[in-house]
Amino acid sequence: MPKPLNRKSAGIASNRPVKVLQFGEGNFLRAFADWIIDLLNERTNFNGDVRIIQPLSKGTGEMINKQDGLYHVVLNGILNGKPTTVIRLIQCVRGVVNPYEDFEGYLRTAENPDLQIIISNTTEAGIAFHPDDTNPEKLPSSFPGKLTVLLYHRFKFFSGAPGKALTLIPCELIDRNGQKLRDTIIQYIRLWDLPDAFLNWIQHHTTFCNTLVDRIVPGFPKETITQIQDAIGFEDNLVVVAEPFHLWVIEGPDQVGQLMPAADAGLDVLFVKDQTPYRTRKVRILNGAHTSLVPVAYLHGLRTVREAVEDPFAGTFLKEAIEQEIIPTLDLPEKELRQFAHSVLERFRNPFIKHELSAIALNSISKYKVRVLPSILEYVSRKGKLPERLLYSLACLIRFYKGEWRGEALPVNDDPAILQRFEEAWQSGDVAYVASGILSDTELWDTDLTHIPGVTERVSAHLEMLQSQNIEAAWAGKP
Repeated sequence: MPKPLNRKSAGIASNRPVKVLQFGEGNFLRAFADWIIDLLNERTNFNGDVRIIQPLSKGTGEMINKQDGLYHVVLNGILNGKPTTVIRLIQCVRGVVNPYEDFEGYLRTAENPDLQIIISNTTEAGIAFHPDDTNPEKLPSSFPGKLTVLLYHRFKFFSGAPGKALTLIPCELIDRNGQKLRDTIIQYIRLWDLPDAFLNWIQHHTTFCNTLVDRIVPGFPKETITQIQDAIGFEDNLVVVAEPFHLWVIEGPDQVGQLMPAADAGLDVLFVKDQTPYRTRKVRILNGAHTSLVPVAYLHGLRTVREAVEDPFAGTFLKEAIEQEIIPTLDLPEKELRQFAHSVLERFRNPFIKHELSAIALNSISKYKVRVLPSILEYVSRKGKLPERLLYSLACLIRFYKGEWRGEALPVNDDPAILQRFEEAWQSGDVAYVASGILSDTELWDTDLTHIPGVTERVSAHLEMLQSQNIEAAWAGKP
């Protein structure tokens, strides 16, 4: 019978200083940032724990405190070509503070002299300015507002000492997240008419890092929790399942890497001067592969990412598209790009994650525009010829948006105005007209694709061949 999980029952005590404040107690940060910090404590001289701030009034803080911050991360995935499960007890979390219930206790967390880093993940909408947050004497509603109040308290408590300024590492999934957080905090400083000395402390001594995070975290394993609890011997109600792959790209000055000696721990945490190439790599290879794969694989009769990657036709098609048409458009070292591509395909094969193609198909046009179209344009620019596989994927996407295939309704889910454009185009029944009309629609692509020599003819030819309703045969008979 599993026993309750807490530090007494697990025989674990901690006298490490709290070096990290973390806004967010959700599955992702606990299976990503806290997992990394736990390994830093084990493998390096980091020697620091995490105190979590609950960013919303309702959350799992009470449950985390009941377990004294302890929980298990279960990594399920492919390692060295084999399905692997690794379970780790995370020991670095030292409880949760709920500022909605204890505002003074929240402010006191800023008085910690050992504090160095603030991490956050408050969703993509979390880093936002709320002009209604007009009173800094009470808890603001927005995350940046809460953070400004906390930093101002620290500034006053330590009399503006430059050495007590912090490093902020947001993990929200928006571009230039650190810069946006900095700009929003400055908006609050000006709204509240806080002292210029504090503004100077924020602008010249506080470090804001732009970041890129990557790990699939399915979350709490409802279907297998009984087996997991039997295996670990504890009644852990905070188990988090994640994939083995992890990547944290942190853009900032050299001292940030010195704060977190991840290289000494063998972790995929990169400290860089510019995260842009890595963001482009992820968007083009990982996200672009997903988006390129969906229409080809779905029309081929496949329904999940794993079965698509393992399918002889779809899997080979995707691998060749990445290697021959996406990687050549990127500027990082080819060996590094190929290693990343290999890890992406390995992740796609993860037998523990069932990723439905229909879920990825949501808003495919805007996804294709952001994730795949830049590869097409860059390939044409660099090679002076057309990327055959990416254009075939585009033709399949246009055919997918017809809404039916072999008498079956397709999971087309997009903005009504976009769906209307495709419906009107397909009413003509002329694939050349469809290709020309869709490719020239600047509201879809932000550019007229018919201006690229050969694209209209190639996509039209692919659409004509797709009339056979056989994906593999249509590709084999490509022009």
